[in-house]
Amino acid sequence: MHPPPPAAAAAAMDFGQNSLFGYMEDLQELTIIERPVRRSLKTPEEIERLTVDEDLSDIERAVYLLSAGQDVQGTSVIANLPFLMRQNPAETLRRVLPKVREVLHVAGVEMQLTAAVSFLTILQEESVSVHTYAHSFLQVILLHLEHRDTGVSNAWLETLLSVIEVLPKETLRHEILNPLVSKAQLSQTVQSRLVSCKILGKLTNKFDAHTIKREILPLVKSLCQDVEYEVRSCMCRQLENIAQGIGTELTKSVVLPELIELSRDEGSSVRLAAFETLVNLLDVFDTDDRSQTILPLVKSFCEKSFKADESILISLSFHLGKLCHGLYGIFTPDQHLRFLEFYKKLCTLGLQQENGHNENQIPPQILEQEKKYISVRKNCAYNFPAMIVFVDPKNFHLELYSTFFCLCHDPEVPVRYTIAICFYEVSKLLNSGVYLIHKELITLLQDESLEVLDALIDHLPEILELMSTGGESSVQENKLSSLPDLIPALTAAEQRAAASLKWRTHEKLLQKYACLPHIISSDQIYYRFLQRMFTIMMTNNVLPVQKAASRTLCIFLRYNRKQEQRHEVIQKLIEQLGQGKSYWNRLRFLDTCEFIIEIFSKSFFCKYFFLPAIELTHDPVANVRMKLCYLLPKVKSTLKIPADKHLLQQLEMCVRKLLCQEKDKDVLAIVKRTVLELDRMEMSMDAEQLEKEKQQNDGRPVSDKTFEKKRRDTKTPTTLPKSIPISVPGPSGTSTPSTSKEIKKSKLIRSQSFNNQAFHAKYGNLDKCASKSSTAGYTSSVSGLGKTSVISLPDDSFRTRNASSTPTSFPSNPSLPSTSRGTGNSVDPKSSGSKDTQPRKATLKSRKSNP
Repeated sequence: MHPPPPAAAAAAMDFGQNSLFGYMEDLQELTIIERPVRRSLKTPEEIERLTVDEDLSDIERAVYLLSAGQDVQGTSVIANLPFLMRQNPAETLRRVLPKVREVLHVAGVEMQLTAAVSFLTILQEESVSVHTYAHSFLQVILLHLEHRDTGVSNAWLETLLSVIEVLPKETLRHEILNPLVSKAQLSQTVQSRLVSCKILGKLTNKFDAHTIKREILPLVKSLCQDVEYEVRSCMCRQLENIAQGIGTELTKSVVLPELIELSRDEGSSVRLAAFETLVNLLDVFDTDDRSQTILPLVKSFCEKSFKADESILISLSFHLGKLCHGLYGIFTPDQHLRFLEFYKKLCTLGLQQENGHNENQIPPQILEQEKKYISVRKNCAYNFPAMIVFVDPKNFHLELYSTFFCLCHDPEVPVRYTIAICFYEVSKLLNSGVYLIHKELITLLQDESLEVLDALIDHLPEILELMSTGGESSVQENKLSSLPDLIPALTAAEQRAAASLKWRTHEKLLQKYACLPHIISSDQIYYRFLQRMFTIMMTNNVLPVQKAASRTLCIFLRYNRKQEQRHEVIQKLIEQLGQGKSYWNRLRFLDTCEFIIEIFSKSFFCKYFFLPAIELTHDPVANVRMKLCYLLPKVKSTLKIPADKHLLQQLEMCVRKLLCQEKDKDVLAIVKRTVLELDRMEMSMDAEQLEKEKQQNDGRPVSDKTFEKKRRDTKTPTTLPKSIPISVPGPSGTSTPSTSKEIKKSKLIRSQSFNNQAFHAKYGNLDKCASKSSTAGYTSSVSGLGKTSVISLPDDSFRTRNASSTPTSFPSNPSLPSTSRGTGNSVDPKSSGSKDTQPRKATLKSRKSNP
């Protein structure tokens, strides 16, 4: 054993000398932390004062607590006020609300905030009529609007603004508008004038233009010229609402002059409010006002913005898109060029100030400035699609490509994240010029931040489709031939997502990969993606990720036209999943079967996956058998009678074995429910095959013309949905097909067995169903497994094409693969340890190994 190095020895010595003192300091800190907790414990006297008689009703208890209780109890009563209003509104208004008014006069901040929220909830729930609400609650709200605490005042104001929406005009005039005249005067407090600004902005939409012009606009002008910049800024932000209420003419004659004056205000916050309001009102003004009045203001604002506070730059960069849209067609060529250069400058703001200092050595004010610059560049990325429209997509390469390149390579994640969100919009705008941004797509796919990747893949299928069909080359055989780095970028992105803890991003990416058959060749998918899907299904520990990989693999298989490759994939699915040693893999095989039923034709599933699926009725793990039982109705829906009669018999045999041999009570309960569901199912029948059998039974020759005539005669109108079973009454006498006889006989026996013993109130003693009578009963109960009906509607083109393209080298009726696992009753539990070997019921039921 080697002695520790000197540093380690020194550390050990230091630990031995100082550890005791360090622990003592930690214990002292913990003692200090716990002291307030001990002091907060209630004494018996305090508990006695907090105790309330349990026999009191809710109303009586509320009145008592508001009168004699402590603040915390009164706050609880006020929080419970909406419930009392729903339960007994009359008594609450008569007895509880007066007490609430009294308490609120001396209430603290918490109780005031709670009351504002409760009053708003009562309004939203419409517990009482508007008239009753105004009579009972409005005065309380108005009384506390000017509370000394700003948070409380704002809470009551929000409640009042919601109340204004529902109050009638007369109430608004007498209770709110008339008192507002005095509240908006300079003699009132700043808080009172700020509240008046917001109320005026809300009242404008409630009165006609004449009333607004005579009673509201004079107050608006007065507040726009207030001596306090806070009041001027607040009133300026309400001018947008006022303009919507007074119409275009009054807006031009009253609002616009005020905005022009406020845009030259000495306060930067007032100028910013004026600029943002002008941008939001661009659609209201005509072309002359925009070109002669607004454009010079915008030009001046942009020129002064770099000398002003960075907050103005943040707002300006955020509203650039609206500005470009509203002033489109008004710029002269020179103004157009200057505005574009201004945007480009904002896109690189802060990137030129490179330094080699450590972040801890940078002064705080510089760090704050850099954060604002990042916000500016992020806003520029957000408005990039609007700037493409501004310069015309045809000029993108010349005017904006270098800027787009900088945004995609920006050192800050928020900027790249925003441009990734906008990438699809940019691709749509470029249309045939989308090939210009191929490299930027690869850059964002390879981005080190998974947030950027997550934002990009939201529209990845649409982006790849645009790139595969747009540009100079749209030939299907040369899909994305000009982008050789796409496949490595996609595989690298998936591997980064898989290595991270953000499994939702990984799941989403695998789901989006389902578009690849439309983008790249099947050989590229087979050699670069398909095996990866297998690996994820068999090794990943996140169930949604495994299911996403399974579904995407099925879609890859659906579009693969090479028989050898299809054969290999099907063989792997059956051998590595369906017959895998891990019960987890066998569960994923059943998930895959469900996706195959959804995506492929019925005949494809029956040909390759029907027998391997139902073989899992012998699985030693109860969870697998349970999952198969849930899947059996879908499995049965793939069968057509009489062509798949032999498969139906196999299904019946498996269900019979489950009924008779299953010893797990949870699985057995699901088997019983599944049998009932299978019995209720309508079996689809092949009309052409039935006609063949009928003519053969009658001794007549069979011809294709007869089939075609019969098919046309039995085909249902195309307007009917395919899911509606069309029953065909069977002919009487000797002309009834043999299949129909078997079905009737099966139904008769099944009916008798159900009435006799199969499904007793407690299902009888199924563990003893090995006896002849009981077995016969259950045999007949699952025989046929449902009603039959003739459906001659063909599968949709999606499924028919699949069925016709299945490899001919596969046997049409593969025998059940032999298994060494035996049945669920004779397996050794030790052969299934942990996920791979120990039988357990995973998420479908509580953990329980099979005996």
